[in-house]
Amino acid sequence: MSTENKSIHEFDVNLISEYFTNAERQGPGSQEVTLKALGFIDNLTEQSIIADIGCGTGGQTITLAQHTTGKITAIDLFPKFVDIFNANMQKHNLQNRVKGIIGNMENLPFEHEELDLIWSEGAIYNIGFEKGINEWRKFLKNGGFIAVSEASWFTDVRPQEITDFWMDAYPEIDTIPKKVEQMQKAGYIPVATFILPENCWTDHFYVPQTAAQEIFLKKYKGNTTAEELIKNIRHEERMYYKYKDFYGYVFYIGKKI
Repeated sequence: MSTENKSIHEFDVNLISEYFTNAERQGPGSQEVTLKALGFIDNLTEQSIIADIGCGTGGQTITLAQHTTGKITAIDLFPKFVDIFNANMQKHNLQNRVKGIIGNMENLPFEHEELDLIWSEGAIYNIGFEKGINEWRKFLKNGGFIAVSEASWFTDVRPQEITDFWMDAYPEIDTIPKKVEQMQKAGYIPVATFILPENCWTDHFYVPQTAAQEIFLKKYKGNTTAEELIKNIRHEERMYYKYKDFYGYVFYIGKKI
């Protein structure tokens, strides 16, 4: 397997996390998209309890917190992300309502039916969409919401090159109707789905990484593994620009029944 065709998950996770500490976002998204998804969720109050799972450094959590009034617990596996997350909440004076903790999305520290809203942007793939929405459901109150963004196919037929790329990176990628069906089977009313616009990938994800890559490569000059990681990320970006008509991230919002 060539370096370009390696999945990013085959690289050392600590190296990956260090690289992304220099990026504002760890996945495609934007403030506008977070607000659009939040607009489909009602009945949130000051007493609401919200979880942001796979929060990264908190780019989306800041927006979420600034437009809700409840308590937010944000969870990420990487301590470096959580440290930056909590520093970011301090900068925005949100530390009294928002707290980042180190944790695993496969073993969440919540009580059954404790949460009013589960949020997860670009992270549920770590556990798998179907497994995640099923296992996390028990933490939601009846009538509570789940909102996640997930890689999805836009078409039923695709070029072989991009099919092979995603089958290696995330075999659970599927079409939007299949994902909605999984949400219904898991016990949610599918409230809304929408495709993230292209600028979530370009302006808010890939373009800002240019500076992050320069910082990373300068620090790890001569380190073959680090250089291969950047080569892999740049290959992923080229694949997006070449095949963006066939896939992207989709927000799925469901209500527990």
